[in-house]
Amino acid sequence: MEPLSEPASPGPPLGVRVTEPGIIRVAAVIILDQRQRVLTVRKAGTHRFMQPGGKPEPGETPQQTAVREVAEEIGLCLDPARLQDMGTFYAPAANEENTVVACHNFLVPGDAAPESLEALEPAAEIAEILWVPLLSLAPAAHLAPLLTEQVAPAVRDLLARSDSAAR
Repeated sequence: MEPLSEPASPGPPLGVRVTEPGIIRVAAVIILDQRQRVLTVRKAGTHRFMQPGGKPEPGETPQQTAVREVAEEIGLCLDPARLQDMGTFYAPAANEENTVVACHNFLVPGDAAPESLEALEPAAEIAEILWVPLLSLAPAAHLAPLLTEQVAPAVRDLLARSDSAAR
């Protein structure tokens, strides 16, 4: 797969005002398995599933943050070299009112995902893991808007372009 050449979203959606105090910066990973399902997680005390990831520690790059958070949240050690940079996406935060999330996303395609995905268990603040078919990721009350409205469509487009290029 070829990397995206520019950020997926140049800024927040129309009508969403962003001031630094109202923005949460995070890094996250879309993990696809061989059956084109996306690994999602639900944090304790919340009701929406999203991709694993979180806030950076001081001095961390988005890639370092994503790798560390996935290890902490689901016990999966990712090879940073296998992460495909998808850029930064913006959407209303799933669990915080009047807040926008700016999420630097990375993709781990099915052919790069470890074999042990089915054995993953929630850890740290994660209450539950749910596998969702990529084609089924659409706006729903139990799914984060960033995932369904921004990230999943970008992943589907990227995979379609890769499939077309392979033919």
